[in-house]
Amino acid sequence: MHIESPKWFRNMVCWAFASMMLVSCVQGATNFDDVGKMTAILLQNMHFSRKELNDKVSGDCLDMYLKRLDPSRIFFTQQDVDTLKSNYGTNLGYYMFTGKLMNAAVPMYTLYCRRVEQRVGYARELLEKENFQFDRKEYVPLSRRKVNWPKDEEEMNKVWRDMVEEQLLSEILRRETMARLAREQNKPDPAASEKSPKEKLSLRYERLLRNVKESSDEEDVASALLSAVALAYDPHTEYMDARETDEFRSSMDMSISGIGALLGAEDDGSVKISGIVVGGPADKSGELKLNDRILGVSPNDSHVMTDVLYMRADKVVELVRGKEGTRVRLKVEPASTPGHIKEVVLTRAKVETKAELCRGEIMEMKQDDGRIAKLGILTLPSFYVDMDGGSRSCAADVKKILKRMVKEGVEGLVLDLRDNGGGSLEEVRLMTGFFIGAGPVVQVKDSRGNVSVLEVWNKEPLFKGQMVVLTNKLSASASEILAAALQDYGRAVIVGDKSTFGKGTVQSPIELNRFLPYFSDSSRAGTLKLTVQKFYRVAGGSTQKKGVESDVVLPSALASYELGEESFDYVMPYDQIPGCEKYRKDRWIGTVLPTLRERSGKRVARDRDFRIMEEDALEMKKRQDENKLSLNKEERERENRQLLERRKAINEERRVRFAEMAKNDAERYKIYRLTLDDVNADKLPQADPEKDNEQFIKIVENPDDELDDSPEYPSGLDPELRESLNIVADMVNLKKGAPLASSNS
Repeated sequence: MHIESPKWFRNMVCWAFASMMLVSCVQGATNFDDVGKMTAILLQNMHFSRKELNDKVSGDCLDMYLKRLDPSRIFFTQQDVDTLKSNYGTNLGYYMFTGKLMNAAVPMYTLYCRRVEQRVGYARELLEKENFQFDRKEYVPLSRRKVNWPKDEEEMNKVWRDMVEEQLLSEILRRETMARLAREQNKPDPAASEKSPKEKLSLRYERLLRNVKESSDEEDVASALLSAVALAYDPHTEYMDARETDEFRSSMDMSISGIGALLGAEDDGSVKISGIVVGGPADKSGELKLNDRILGVSPNDSHVMTDVLYMRADKVVELVRGKEGTRVRLKVEPASTPGHIKEVVLTRAKVETKAELCRGEIMEMKQDDGRIAKLGILTLPSFYVDMDGGSRSCAADVKKILKRMVKEGVEGLVLDLRDNGGGSLEEVRLMTGFFIGAGPVVQVKDSRGNVSVLEVWNKEPLFKGQMVVLTNKLSASASEILAAALQDYGRAVIVGDKSTFGKGTVQSPIELNRFLPYFSDSSRAGTLKLTVQKFYRVAGGSTQKKGVESDVVLPSALASYELGEESFDYVMPYDQIPGCEKYRKDRWIGTVLPTLRERSGKRVARDRDFRIMEEDALEMKKRQDENKLSLNKEERERENRQLLERRKAINEERRVRFAEMAKNDAERYKIYRLTLDDVNADKLPQADPEKDNEQFIKIVENPDDELDDSPEYPSGLDPELRESLNIVADMVNLKKGAPLASSNS
C-alpha cells in the first residue's frame, strides 16, 4: 500500500541517507553490503514497531530465512540448523550494520546449494535404481511445514526415499485417472505423449537444482536473506529486489511494457507461452501461439541469443520486457510444428492487464410482483494506481462504472471485493466518498502515537442505492478499509466469510538506491516496503488480526484453509483507539439486518451448492488434521475412486439442476456487461460468461482441466454472488416497503 510519507519519516530518511554518505564511494556493481546496512538502519529506526535489530530479532531473522529457503524441511538437517544458529543466530544484525551482509549470506546460501545438490542427486539415483512396488503400509506427511528437521543424513535419506516414492505414485495415479476420464469422455488422453513418470520427476528435480544454482549470484543471495530479515519485523514489511520492484510497480498501475504474453516454466527446462493478452504485440503479430516454446531471447534485437533453457521464469520475463518501442528477438519452437525453430521479432508496447481492472454488470431482475429491479455488480480485483504519475487510477475507473450504473437506474449494488489484497490508501479514500459523500474514512496512527484522520469532502454520494459488500478471507488491507467504513456508517451489509484477512497496517515503498553512496552503481538496490503506520476504523477498532466481520456469514470454500493475518509469524497486535467524532451511523440497516439474515439463512439452507461447499471444506479439514498420504497404491486408488465417484455424482446432479437454473435465469434476468471499454457505449452488450474473459486474454488450459466436465455456474453467478444479489434485492424491497422476493429465489 502506497502512502505519502509523513514529515518525521522524511526527516529520518534524511538522517539515514547522511549516515550512508560517510561510506567511501566505489564505482562498480551494486554493493549489497551497503544495501544490507541501509536496510538495517531503516528497519530499526523507521518500522512502526521501532524494534531493535538485536540478538533476539537476529534469531527471528535466521528462523525466517530457514523457513523461506526450506519450508518443507527437506534440505537441511537438524545438525545443519544447529550449525547455522551457532554461527549466525544472534549476530545477523551485526553483519548488516557493519556492512558485512554478504559474509553471512554467501556461506549460508552456499550450504543450501550444496544440500539441494546432494538431495536431488540422491533422488535421481533412487529413480534410476529403485524398483518401487507401492505396497508398503506406510504414510508420509501431507505437509511437512510443522514437522521436525531430520536429525541427520540417515533420517534425511529416509525422508527423501519416502517423498520420491509418494511423488512417483501420485504421478502414476494422475496419469491413470486422466486415462480413465479420457476413455469415459471419448477424448484423447492428454498424458499419453508425456515422458515416463520417472523421467518427468527427474526433470522436475533437475529444474529445481538449476533454479537454485541460478539464484546464487550476489543479487539473489542478498535478496533471499534481506527478504527474511524484513519479514521478521512483520508479514507485510518486504524487501523487493530489482525484478520484484518492477513487478510491484506493474501490478499497481496494471500495465507492462513488453510483448503481452504470459510465460510458464516447463519441467523439461523450456519456457512456454501460457497466455496471450488480447491486443498486445504478440496477439497483433500472430507470430506467437499458445503453447509455443521460447528457447532463446535477444533483448536488444541482436543476433546474439541468450539461451533460456532451465532459466528461471522471472529472469526470462526480465529479458523479454523492456522499454516501450524497443524490439526483442525470440527463438521459438512452435507448438504446431515440434522440432521446427523460427525467430520472431516483436516491438514492445505498453500492455494493460485489463482482466485485473474494475468491471461491472447490470442485471435486470424480475420480481415476484412483476416489477423489474435493476441491480449492479462491481468487481474490484485491487486498488491500483499508476505509481509513475500516469492517468491510471482505480478510483477514477470505478467512478466511470458507477456513473453509468446511476444513469441506467441501478437500485442496488453488490461490490465484490473477494480476493482483493489491497493497494493504494489514497484510492480507497477517494472511493469511499462515492458511497458516503463527506466524512472521515479511516484513522492512521504512526509509531509515535500520532493519529491523523483521512476524510473525503464530496457534496453527496455518487451512488445512493442499497449496497452489499461481498468479501472473503483473502480480502485484505485497502479492501478492509472500504468494507469497514461502509459497515461503520451503516451504508452497506457485509456478506461472505466470517471475517476478512486482518491486515491493518500501512506500508510505504522506499527505493534504496536513493540512499546508497553517490558514485556507486545502485541500479539493482531494490525497494524496502516498510510498515510505517497502522490504520483504524472510524468507529475506533483496528482490523489488524481481527479483520472485518461479516453481517451475513455464508458457507465458504476457504473455511478449511489457514488463511489470514493470524496464520503468519511476527504479526502486529490488535488494538483500539477512540472513534471519530464526525461520523454518523445510519441505523436503517441495523433494523432490517435480522430479516436479511433470516431470509438468507433459509435460502442458504436449501442451496445444494452451499452444502457441497461445506462438505468439501470438512473433508479438506479432515485431511489437513490427519496430515498423511499413503504409500500404498491400492489404498490410494481406493481413495481416488471414492473422490471421483463423488465428484461424478455431483456433476451429474448439477447438470440437471443447472440446466433448470439457466432456464429460470433466462426468464428472470437480463445481464449486461459493463467494462471500461464499453462504459460509454450507447447500448451495453449482454454478458456472456463463457466468452467475456476471452476479450482480455487467451489462456492455455491445463491438461487435467480439459477432462474436467464440471458444469459452470449458470449466468456466471457463483453461489456467494447469487446470494449477495438476493440480499441486496431484499434490501431494495424493504427500503421501498415493497413485497419481498420469494424465498425460493
